[in-house]
Amino acid sequence: MTQTRHDFLATGAVAATLTGGAALFGSPVLAAAGDADASQPAPPLQNFGSYAAPTDVKAITIINLRELEGAAQKVIPAGGFGYIEGAAGDEWTKHENEAAYKRVTIVPHYLSGLDAADTSTTLLGNKISMPIIVTVMGGHGLAHASAEAGTARGAAAAGTLMIAPSQSNVTLEDTMKAGNNPKFFQLYIPPDRGVTRDVLLRAKAAGYKAITVTIDAFVSSNRETDTRNNFHSSLPNANFPAVVSHGYGTTPFKENLGWDDIAFVRDVTGLPVFIKGVLSPALATEAIKRGVAGIQVSNHGGRQLDDTPASFTVLPRIAEAVGGRIPIIVDGGIRRGQDVFKALAMGANACAIGRPVLYGLALGGWMGVQGVLQHLNGELEMTMRLAGAKNIADISRAYLS
Repeated sequence: MTQTRHDFLATGAVAATLTGGAALFGSPVLAAAGDADASQPAPPLQNFGSYAAPTDVKAITIINLRELEGAAQKVIPAGGFGYIEGAAGDEWTKHENEAAYKRVTIVPHYLSGLDAADTSTTLLGNKISMPIIVTVMGGHGLAHASAEAGTARGAAAAGTLMIAPSQSNVTLEDTMKAGNNPKFFQLYIPPDRGVTRDVLLRAKAAGYKAITVTIDAFVSSNRETDTRNNFHSSLPNANFPAVVSHGYGTTPFKENLGWDDIAFVRDVTGLPVFIKGVLSPALATEAIKRGVAGIQVSNHGGRQLDDTPASFTVLPRIAEAVGGRIPIIVDGGIRRGQDVFKALAMGANACAIGRPVLYGLALGGWMGVQGVLQHLNGELEMTMRLAGAKNIADISRAYLS
């Protein structure tokens, strides 16, 4: 079956054992069961026909996450790379996501007496080694033949959580089995509630800890890089194999989303439900009233509606409205440990990373994913020590100017 780029990858804030690992910055990273040892079998490589995804599994050297993009471009086929790297319209929002972090500076609290900093935390009761998780990205098979299974193993090796996509090149069950780290399952809601119920019950049976519903992708966007590349993909959608294209400006999923859909997801599974795509205090407040367990502040990595504000720009007002009542995940433009520190200081409970994870996957398979996460966490630990924050709970706006 041939699918368009939207059918194949409707999702996204898309998106090594680092030489020296996080120890480059002086801090060990808590390892999950499922670290780089013989207890976890290597995820199977997929046969994607004419699409020649990278297959290397190796440690990669990381100087900084931004430089991974150019390296990944050399190994990912042009159409796949354009899909991962590209965004909507003029791509202003994509670039603003990164630029917004540079407008806020860190005020170090020197002479703190600290000789270490603890980056471990919990998210919805799940203990993880870092406040950095893998965000929703569809079609990991564009980046590497191990697809979502490779990403899951890399996240597990780094000791952190992954939000697994419903638009996936391997089944949600195989993604869960690839690493025994905690995972949330992301959902684009199909128009058929029977289909929706079936996939939700599969996710619950597989052991996913929560459901993340993407609320901002009910119309396909103008991702012009894909048009220039004439990009179409025949890679499989393992969780929704019958999905077909509905044409530009539409999606194969439910286009008139409402709060009743969120209630349906919660009622079917009994699991905590996050909504991804929150950009206003009003929506965050309404989500709490509606019984949502958490929110993800996100503009879809700039991939849906261009000219929306950067996630970091709206985060402080949203955090004030939430007032600590539910956890907040933020994604978009996070490329440095300092960015993570600033987001936490502004009220986020965790930062979700997209494109750099796929670049690490392309360059080194699951080991590349592990390396990306550990490198970013190493920068966070360095920032915490220099700023004077002993643990994640200690990080507050008092460290920002």
